[in-house]
Amino acid sequence: QVQLVESGGGLVQAGGSLRLSCAASGSIFSINAMGWYRQAPGKQRELVAHITSGGSTSYADSVKGRFTVSRDNAKNTVDLQMGSLKPEDTAVYYCNAERLSGTYYYTVYWGQGTQVTVSS
Repeated sequence: QVQLVESGGGLVQAGGSLRLSCAASGSIFSINAMGWYRQAPGKQRELVAHITSGGSTSYADSVKGRFTVSRDNAKNTVDLQMGSLKPEDTAVYYCNAERLSGTYYYTVYWGQGTQVTVSS
């Protein structure tokens, strides 16, 4: 069992910055990667950023250059630094924990989500 807890969401003006954090606990040895997803009203949940246990990162085109995902293995946390925020970034943000099978990562746990609201 792995538990994920997100924090850091809130209200910010367009152009501002916000930092989200995801803390993992439990059987963390089974986790090979972590991801950040978001879901806005009327839209499907989408991948925002992804980081592997080896430190490789990837980003959605919509946030590339504005968001940075990082990890702190000693603290078992994964952060998402969000800058140049836009109203379109408003969503509930979720972190997930993934396992690797070959070259395929699959989700095994989700956090509860944290609301990010960007005002215009």
